[in-house]
Amino acid sequence: MRVFSGWRRFLFCLPLIFFLPHLFSVMELHQNSNVEYPQKKHSKKVDHLVLGPAAGQGLPNRLQCEGIKALNKSFFSHISRGGENIAFVTVFAIYNSSPNIHVDDKSDLVIVGNTSYSKVERSMAILNVFIDFIQTTMPQSNIIILTDPASDLQMRRNRVAFHPIQGEYSRDRLMLQRIRSYIAFLETRLEELSHNKGHITHYIFTDSDVAMVNDLGQIFRDYPNFHLALTFRNNKAQPLNSGFIAVRGTPDGILRAKVFLQEVLKVYSSKYMSASRMLGDQLALAWVIKSDPSFDTTKFTKPQAFLEKIGGASVLFLPCAIYNWTPPEGAGQFHGMPLDVKVVHFKGSRKRLMLESWNFFNSSGNMSDMLCLILSSGRTKYDF
Repeated sequence: MRVFSGWRRFLFCLPLIFFLPHLFSVMELHQNSNVEYPQKKHSKKVDHLVLGPAAGQGLPNRLQCEGIKALNKSFFSHISRGGENIAFVTVFAIYNSSPNIHVDDKSDLVIVGNTSYSKVERSMAILNVFIDFIQTTMPQSNIIILTDPASDLQMRRNRVAFHPIQGEYSRDRLMLQRIRSYIAFLETRLEELSHNKGHITHYIFTDSDVAMVNDLGQIFRDYPNFHLALTFRNNKAQPLNSGFIAVRGTPDGILRAKVFLQEVLKVYSSKYMSASRMLGDQLALAWVIKSDPSFDTTKFTKPQAFLEKIGGASVLFLPCAIYNWTPPEGAGQFHGMPLDVKVVHFKGSRKRLMLESWNFFNSSGNMSDMLCLILSSGRTKYDF
């Protein structure tokens, strides 16, 4: 159900973003070598970056940091300039109901670096940084934004396209709508392939609060036999995270991924509508996977990629520790950051950290140091 009023601007995006004022710049941390470490665990969100000891110190195959300086930079110096035939797909929508309402009230503004943002602007900033990271690590990739036709998105970026899809984009139905939008998008791609059989593009469906920090084209090169890929973690209740789904761009891959997601949608609609606002899609994913009688759930306990046949689809399971790493939650956080991490997911209260991380990388040009900033900041709950 949608509820719109004539005096407010409503924003719905993946994931939903919340902000408070009075933010400090990451450059202050970059310029100040005497960073004060927190003595106590913060029970409330803070409005500036707080650095602490980087998790994983001394552990093998983990990023080693000295403050916000990486000690093993060579592992992150090979940013790919390829990425041909890969497209990233996300869902994002903004609604403007009244052009006469002044939404940029100073009491509503927040500051990140040298820029102040209103509520809509800060969400657009997240989307832009999402695009920035992709265009840095995989500059030949395209970005496709699935959105409500009623959404007022004004963005002109190279290699970025908007794909309107009718649906229910209200907050209570957004997770459900995301799966519907993915299915509708795959259906259009099947139709296009029937007319242009020679052109293959692989698709990676993600939330918009993720940073691609390394080449993801290797998924399709190293694992040539999967139809779709999911990310998993060692979590009994919610072993799968829906914020990253890769689909092979062949007709068979797209068809089987579509059928798989249709089954997830069916389970979601019949079993988990009480969780439609959040987590329902992940619960439905887990139900579909675990209901396969031959599936061994103990494989979720080891952060190693594996391939399984689920229904008619060949599903590749990729560890969140590498392909969907989240500070401070998610597999691997308390053991540090894997050296080969490829995707950092700033879900929940980590939106400030995403913007600050891009600002830091944009000023330093050093991906490894930026990852140390994320690793050292990841356990603090910020104001976004």
